[in-house]
Amino acid sequence: MPLFPTPLPELFVERLQTILPRERLHDCLQSFSAIRPTSFRINTLKTTEAALVTALQSDGFLLSRIDWRPGAYSVPPDQRRALTESNAVDEGLIYIQDLSSMLAPMVLDPKPGERVLDLAAAPGGKTLQIAAMMNNRGELAAVESVKGRYFRLKANLERGGATMVRSYLKDGRAVGAKVPERFDRVLVDAPCSSEARFSTQDPRSWSHWSLKKVQESARKQQRLLDSAIRSLKPGGSLLYCTCSFSPEENEQVVDSQLRRYGDGLAVIPIELPLRNLQPGLLQWGKRVYSNQLRCAVRVLPTEEMRGFFLCRLVRCP
Repeated sequence: MPLFPTPLPELFVERLQTILPRERLHDCLQSFSAIRPTSFRINTLKTTEAALVTALQSDGFLLSRIDWRPGAYSVPPDQRRALTESNAVDEGLIYIQDLSSMLAPMVLDPKPGERVLDLAAAPGGKTLQIAAMMNNRGELAAVESVKGRYFRLKANLERGGATMVRSYLKDGRAVGAKVPERFDRVLVDAPCSSEARFSTQDPRSWSHWSLKKVQESARKQQRLLDSAIRSLKPGGSLLYCTCSFSPEENEQVVDSQLRRYGDGLAVIPIELPLRNLQPGLLQWGKRVYSNQLRCAVRVLPTEEMRGFFLCRLVRCP
């Protein structure tokens, strides 16, 4: 039984009670009712932080700086609409993005001049962040398989001035076979059951959810991650992430690839300046996972940010 009444799916809540630390469960469940501040990242490909902050404050926005992410800020919930309709958004000077989504490029840590692949790139927020971190220097390929999302990706990249990016309307599951061992770094923000996006303010946010959906997502994620690993150079690193809590979509997907590649693949520890973190699980039901999965990170949801799962891998030479 849940700790307090909630409209969230009963099975989902029961599973969370097993996945999350008991002492954090109450706050995590409450976070699904949170009306969060609207967070955004300043796009340094088109402006400077100082200039943009001055302009937004002049327009009356109440900015709160995110101390662990340079160039990231938030505004109160009642300023969300004004921000989304601002010139700063229209001109690509800022990109509205959940704080947890900003973590993925930070952990991937791309460098100027490298070859980088974003394997499920739409709508493009993480791709833009990677391009900014690389100063538009190097090779950045963005792959998206869904036509509507692909054109949204292209529009966001153009608006944001990410001139280094080459975008492809392709199935990411085939990329590894077509360009094996090409990339220095690969991001796999895998399509998932989107459990971290559930909101009690909007019952439609979980209308698609079922255990079958979780299992279907996991099967697709397995193929996508395998493709990503194949596209990675020996010695290259990869970040696998989802906005799901389900171990089937997270630890289990990575564990299957660790079994497949053996000594050719390893998990790298992740260090983040956050307190709402949980190590990866080593067991779910009867399935026991590799001890390496304790180096993965589950970001727990709060009043400021949604939940997220991150696991960094290296392809061993």
